[in-house]
Amino acid sequence: MGFGDLKSAAGLRVLNDFLADRSYIEGYVPSQADIAVFEAVGAPPPADLFHALRWYNHIKSYEKQKASLPGVKKALGKYGPPDVEDTTGAAIDSKDDDDIDLFGSDDEEESEEAKKLREERLAQYESKKSKKPAVVAKSSLLLDVKPWDDETDMAKLEECVRSIQADGLVWGSSKLVPVGYGIKKLQIQCVVEDDKVGTDMLEERITAFEDYVQSMDVAAFNKI
Repeated sequence: MGFGDLKSAAGLRVLNDFLADRSYIEGYVPSQADIAVFEAVGAPPPADLFHALRWYNHIKSYEKQKASLPGVKKALGKYGPPDVEDTTGAAIDSKDDDDIDLFGSDDEEESEEAKKLREERLAQYESKKSKKPAVVAKSSLLLDVKPWDDETDMAKLEECVRSIQADGLVWGSSKLVPVGYGIKKLQIQCVVEDDKVGTDMLEERITAFEDYVQSMDVAAFNKI
């Protein structure tokens, strides 16, 4: 478990992905977990890592009361994705002179192995993220389609509307709603993929049946 090296671009990317659907490192309120990771990051993440930057600026606002936040600080390796090793602060403390091998060898070899393992795990994590299916943004629309007069064939009007086919468009239920003077409008639902079908396109296609349709309005618009 961890984020990798939070001083590196790769580690910050892992943190950014981790915070894509989270407000905090743990739980639903700021805690010592956020402070531990915040202090490890040390500086605002780049603007393109907007999830991490949003979190960093939010936690920074708690700087004066950070000591009173709930929880207990744990080692950085206790936070983050389960399949990434945290290596922040892994460098040898310069004060521990007795632990320094001036001639290198075993410690350097272990360090290289740890670095290689971390890079492999980061690559595996990035691969898993890239294989996740992209979320398709959809909207539910309720359309009002108005005829010219009370003599308009509403069954034919609806047939024309439903004949419009497009990738990312699914027609739903419909009904006729009185608007006055014996005239009824067609109220029809549809679900669209936002990147493929827009309201302007629907209006253009529907009003093209000018023998039956006077106008089209969007009565309701909801993101799914």
